[in-house]
Amino acid sequence: MIEDLKILKEEFEKEISSVNSMNELNEIRVKYLGKKSKVQEFSSHMKDLSIDEKKECGRLMNEFKVHVENMISDLKIELEKKLLEEKLEKEKIDVTLPATKIRVGGIHPITKVINEIEDLFISMGYDVLDGPEVESDLYNFEMLNLPKGHPARDTQDSFYITEDTLLRTQTSPIQVRTMLANMEKTPIRVICPGKTYRKDNDDATHSHQFHQIEGLVVDENISMSDLKGTLEIFAKKMFGEKREIRFRPSHFPFTEPSIEVDVTCANCNGKGCNICKNTGWIEILGAGMVHPNVLNMCGYDSNKYTGFAFGVGPERIAMLKYGISDIRNFYTNDLRFLKEFDRIEKEDL
Repeated sequence: MIEDLKILKEEFEKEISSVNSMNELNEIRVKYLGKKSKVQEFSSHMKDLSIDEKKECGRLMNEFKVHVENMISDLKIELEKKLLEEKLEKEKIDVTLPATKIRVGGIHPITKVINEIEDLFISMGYDVLDGPEVESDLYNFEMLNLPKGHPARDTQDSFYITEDTLLRTQTSPIQVRTMLANMEKTPIRVICPGKTYRKDNDDATHSHQFHQIEGLVVDENISMSDLKGTLEIFAKKMFGEKREIRFRPSHFPFTEPSIEVDVTCANCNGKGCNICKNTGWIEILGAGMVHPNVLNMCGYDSNKYTGFAFGVGPERIAMLKYGISDIRNFYTNDLRFLKEFDRIEKEDL
């Protein structure tokens, strides 16, 4: 049996020297170390040997097993290294070759304008609040001094879901919710951006779905001069430091007095052109002092507290700022149109 083990060792060394793959190596392992290998066969015959022969054969078989395992382990490392080198060679990338151009998106002009407005008012100490787009009639109309049957409701032309539930026509309900939630009646300074919905016929200047950003300030001794100062800063930030604003009397049910706000035309610097219809002014938003009825319904004493509110449409600002003539361009997802604002964004950087 001792001679047989020597012969088996020579056979193993001869076979393993010609192994070139992991599959062949596994076959060698099974052949010489498996349950049906010759080593196991020799082990089953050891019972017929003398005690001295058993000791010698046991020692040789153990040495043989260790020898086989070591050689298989070493060869496995070499084969794995060879496979890795072949894979790296096959997948090698020439980093000097020109890269494939990857198309990336840009910031949508509406998002860009909203971000600019939010950044401005955050720097002035305002909080940015959000609210539900599906709103109750109570918050959307009644708490804003528009009771049922009020003629201003018709001009909103709302999308009603049930008799008392609708898609919000403005972001003003967020202001109502904020005042009601402020149980201690501490000062409020917030802006409320979001989507709004009205039954407008889509054309170059109207859409049934649009964005709105409303601002609200409530505190003691808030006056129209505070509103004017705030909107002057807003106009200069959005349209340039040379812009001026003016107030024109208007009417909104939730503010008193109410105003329309104009800014000097950036195209002609107030001299008059076809864009501003030769007036030198362009309307940008509506505003006013919060109506006492709204303050009282929200738990504020209108004899002690005053406030101002304003509402601006980001679409309107973007159209004026970037010279866009058709509001529908914002919603058609035309990459040629949006790509222009990707260029503007890079120029701003």
